[in-house]
Amino acid sequence: MSFTVLIPARYASTRLPGKPLADIAGKPLVIRVADRAQGSGAERVVIATDDPRILAAAKSHSVEAVLTRADHPTGTDRLAEASRTLRLDDRVIVVNVQGDEPLLEPELIRGVAEELETHPDAAIATACHLIDDPHEAFNPHVVKVVLDHAGYALYFSRATAPANPGPLYHHVGLYAYRRHALERFVTLPPGRLEQRERLEQLRALEAGMRIDAEIVDSVPLGVDTPDDLERARAILGGKE
Repeated sequence: MSFTVLIPARYASTRLPGKPLADIAGKPLVIRVADRAQGSGAERVVIATDDPRILAAAKSHSVEAVLTRADHPTGTDRLAEASRTLRLDDRVIVVNVQGDEPLLEPELIRGVAEELETHPDAAIATACHLIDDPHEAFNPHVVKVVLDHAGYALYFSRATAPANPGPLYHHVGLYAYRRHALERFVTLPPGRLEQRERLEQLRALEAGMRIDAEIVDSVPLGVDTPDDLERARAILGGKE
């Protein structure tokens, strides 16, 4: 199986300005993410950024990168532009790895690509894990995914869904797209459910695109706050 990892990295950040270049044990955060992606067996790992400083950091660490427009509304739009710039074939599987996941396991990256490869009727693959913390179940910042009997996504919600006792799944924001599906996705208008839930992936479901979800053991630590950054520094600094 062959797949390409694209890492959208925007310089601006409300809580952590310049987050992609924050130092983690001697390397910029986004380079730490690229290192993880390179361990997944991807044929190609490319950072898609809106800022020349991130482009320069990638070059200095021998990581491929492309410069994209700065006005993209989402990372998915940035991803689509990068895939066009790179002239990726329509049959290529593109894995979207967020640029603030320096602890993401390479096996998880490869896993979503394999999930899409083995489900030819799916346009997109993603991941989720079983919620075992009651606080997560009722936390609107934790996105839940409702699955059908075959593991395809029926719905994503910030609410506790489905209702009544039973398993709940925490959605992991990692996606594998067929290249042509990625291109179709970014041309679709925002859907009504997407706007109500503020969840972009609902646009695909509303348009009839199937999303397969791999159930994994845990969710990796992302870097969204200064405290998250310090935790990542402690973990990666202790390993090396």
